[in-house]
Amino acid sequence: MSLRRSLTVFLIIAYGLAWLLALPLWLGNGLEEPSARLILVITMFVPTVAALVVVFFIERPKHKARALGLVPLEPVKPLILSLVGALFIPIIICIGGLWLGSLFGVFPADFVTFAGFQQLTEMQLAQVGVSELPMPVGALVALQFVNLIIAALFINLIPALGEEIGWRGWLLPKLMRFGPWPAIVISGVIWGLWHAPAVLLGYNYPGTPGWLALVAMVVMSTIVGGIFGWLRLRGGSVWPAALAHSSLNAAATLVFVFIAENGTYNPLHANVTGWSGWIIPGIALIAIVASGRFAPRADAAPLEEQTAGDAQ
Repeated sequence: MSLRRSLTVFLIIAYGLAWLLALPLWLGNGLEEPSARLILVITMFVPTVAALVVVFFIERPKHKARALGLVPLEPVKPLILSLVGALFIPIIICIGGLWLGSLFGVFPADFVTFAGFQQLTEMQLAQVGVSELPMPVGALVALQFVNLIIAALFINLIPALGEEIGWRGWLLPKLMRFGPWPAIVISGVIWGLWHAPAVLLGYNYPGTPGWLALVAMVVMSTIVGGIFGWLRLRGGSVWPAALAHSSLNAAATLVFVFIAENGTYNPLHANVTGWSGWIIPGIALIAIVASGRFAPRADAAPLEEQTAGDAQ
């Protein structure tokens, strides 16, 4: 009953605030509203607000930082390994998904000359009066990867943490008592449906019917969220999941680096948002669960200890 109460309060706050913040978009011009980007960023902190309310006012455990997944930060070695994986695994997932998309014919790729990236860059430079590239296209591609790492480590990290404290910091350990697959699926569905206010306005899947876009978001959130959850459990805290989320948001833009000249793609079919981008992380997640690795490390504190507030 205490778990049901905590989950109910958490979901009411998380979903209620998300829809409340999106209300100006729904009453105005949708994603064309000048405030849309700011609203979407602010919304990313809503799951943390929901988790804080539950932990501080409903459960009131002794170790609140642990209940939110902010600690422990030791042993250091597993944490560092998880953080390194969190930084690079999403990049591998995105590049691998684009490669598979090109094999299946749903993503027009250019992994050699980067003609599409050059075309897009020249168009952007032309808008500010620059007529030619400042350096070879290969050097610009290399800089994109540098920018990706910087964005993952600094720019995207705090908003990503705003989501992850709620989803993988607090929620996932609560659901692990039901087993790995129920925890992965339930948390993934919750996370995916939480995006409804923006997705139904055309975010992530523009031009796709709302119901189908929402189904796709739920599937992606379940698969990718499972990978984030594994990193959270193996690292012992929410920080690897937050970094992975940050890295994925940055790496998703690689679609514009590897697209062919004059190429277009449907996000329902390609990139990490599309089915061809779910294959690699999906297979990896199945292997992780089947091998018994979707669980806290042997030297980590038991999840029962981390969520001791349930008994109060």
